[in-house]
Amino acid sequence: MLDINHFTYGWVTPLPAYLMSVLGSMLALRCMVRSRASGSHGGWLTAAAIALGGTGIWVMHFIAMLGFSVHGATIRYNVPITLFSAAVAMGVVWLGLSIVVRRSWDSAALPVGGTITGLGVGAMHYSGMYAMKTDIEIVYDPFVVAVSMVIAVVAATAALWFALHIHGLLATIGAALLMGVAVTGMHYTGMFSMSAHTSAHVAHASGATATQLLTPLIIGVSMVTMVLLMQVGITEAEDPNLARPVHGQRASRFWPSGQS
Repeated sequence: MLDINHFTYGWVTPLPAYLMSVLGSMLALRCMVRSRASGSHGGWLTAAAIALGGTGIWVMHFIAMLGFSVHGATIRYNVPITLFSAAVAMGVVWLGLSIVVRRSWDSAALPVGGTITGLGVGAMHYSGMYAMKTDIEIVYDPFVVAVSMVIAVVAATAALWFALHIHGLLATIGAALLMGVAVTGMHYTGMFSMSAHTSAHVAHASGATATQLLTPLIIGVSMVTMVLLMQVGITEAEDPNLARPVHGQRASRFWPSGQS
């Protein structure tokens, strides 16, 4: 069995991976606050799915994979499959958010949406791993894989619950920090299910190197993240339940009775 190193460059990869997961989670939660305040779910749901599925999950996975190495092995990435895994991540997050938002009255919506999203996140992780081409044989421990899928479902369910209930900025930051732990925890649990072995039947690895994928990834994610940050920053986050009452209605506790 060959030696696997998940932290080839020390904290250089896991720390940025966690920070990107937190940033994506925080952006997604703020987008959901806007969605609830505006009453228009379509655009904000899509933005939240891009933030959480793209930045918070897929980019986190890719950055973490930069620290993955196997002694004596060549590692390449199949670009189409890698991009497909990104579409899976954003698609399942959008589906899960749509279920819990549009069927908020249904008690089954959260567990159903969380299960679908969690299994989709797991599918994204392992399709991303399938995109990795090497000249060695990779074997997965089924029990650890199952544990990683359970973590993904629990993390996804918690993320959807936060998306429905989180309001304030401090609460958003706290929730995003927890979501970052859950997402990165799922990733590294899945990674530790791997073992590497030499094999005479494995073809020569072909595809893009991690560095070749990194440059367009940084550019693309930076642009999308900046657009989302600007969009969230210039829109009002006021919850309609906390808004100023219209003329003739009783003032809420957030507005003094003498104020018009």
